[in-house]
Amino acid sequence: METPKQKKSFGQWLKTSITVRMLMVGILILVLLIPLSYIKNLIQERSFRQVEVVKEINQKWGNEVLLYGPILKVPYQRHNVKKSWDDKTKSYIEEDLITVQYAYFFPNTLDIKTNIESETLGRSIYESVVYTADLKIKGSFTIPNFETIDILEEDILWNKVTVIINSTNLKGIRSNLELNIGKEQYPLRSKYTQNSYTNTLETKFIKEASLPKENSINFDLDLIINGSEQLRFIPVGRETTVAMTSNWASPSFNGNYLPNTKTKEISKNGFKANWKVLQINREFEQEFFGELPQIDSSAFGVKLLIPVDEYQKSERATKYGYLVIALTFLVFFLIQTISKINIHPFQYLMIGLALTMFYTLLISISEHSSFLKAYIIAGVSVVILISMYSKAILKSLKFMSFIAISLAALYTFIFVIIQLENYALLVGSIGLFLILGTIMMVSRKIDWKND
Repeated sequence: METPKQKKSFGQWLKTSITVRMLMVGILILVLLIPLSYIKNLIQERSFRQVEVVKEINQKWGNEVLLYGPILKVPYQRHNVKKSWDDKTKSYIEEDLITVQYAYFFPNTLDIKTNIESETLGRSIYESVVYTADLKIKGSFTIPNFETIDILEEDILWNKVTVIINSTNLKGIRSNLELNIGKEQYPLRSKYTQNSYTNTLETKFIKEASLPKENSINFDLDLIINGSEQLRFIPVGRETTVAMTSNWASPSFNGNYLPNTKTKEISKNGFKANWKVLQINREFEQEFFGELPQIDSSAFGVKLLIPVDEYQKSERATKYGYLVIALTFLVFFLIQTISKINIHPFQYLMIGLALTMFYTLLISISEHSSFLKAYIIAGVSVVILISMYSKAILKSLKFMSFIAISLAALYTFIFVIIQLENYALLVGSIGLFLILGTIMMVSRKIDWKND
């Protein structure tokens, strides 16, 4: 039977045991993962809301633009002889079945000059980058070649030739489209296209004087179009050149071809870029018979980026929340163990909740300000709050200062990692190694024998 003295000794052991304290701190860290997960879900929810609002803004202004053409569309006749047995004549009757198919010939040269005037449109706290592109398109068509499929001259329907241009954004067009071919002018009209990524614009039948039957013929087109996020082209010319200027200072050149590095310029006032793509650089030929294939994967151009994504940075910051809580609790645990000051589990819980409040402050303030300002305000607020609280429970200005410096250094370290891209892993690994070394040095003073 246990004596009162033994019960008292066991209770005293529970209060002073380092192992029990460590288990208690570990359990509290696991408990605090719950509010951290809610905060991460909140950030993702706000981020998804931003995507929805930006998409709605872009749909009303004009979606991304992919331009594909001009392309010469030439109809031709195919003859299929069908034999059938005639009982009356006791012989075979041959019937010529004629079907009309289309050949598509890409330009010999294609030169595009475009100036992009960009701006940001906002709704509530969200912003989207939109633009108005002024395009000057010119080039030439060479004589169509039907030799590869053995089509006779009389089977080519020259009186029904048209020119088509494909685009992903007809809604954003802000000018009447008049295609000049030779000395004639042909308006472009939209044509219904079923189950296609791009929409088709097509001219009426081209006059014989405008056809490249004997010699190459030039064309030109002026186009003003509203778009958002990105502007891309497919290099359908045997030689395609694109010159682009813009007032947007944060471009991302994407697609199969990058601009010429010698002529590319990016400054705070905008950018300039030039491309030159030859037929030999492409994955497709210069003419197609039957139908046009999907060659969208060969597109190239520019994406206009909003330089700062506050939600992405806030989400990256929350990934270090576990580290911040664990290291802060470890600091208090070392102080408690070495100085013999008793810290109640409730006080640990209050400190942990204060640490999680950093992320709610960060996301809410960053929606109305820059990420840097939000991080500084949230960090300073939490450091001051925890420092003043530690002064009350530890009764020491020295410990309060140590905790304030430790938290400030930790938040600074995490901010540096968030800003880095190529060296984030390297800097993070070195920082954690130094932190571990410091903890190992300090923990030598703990007397584990009395546990």
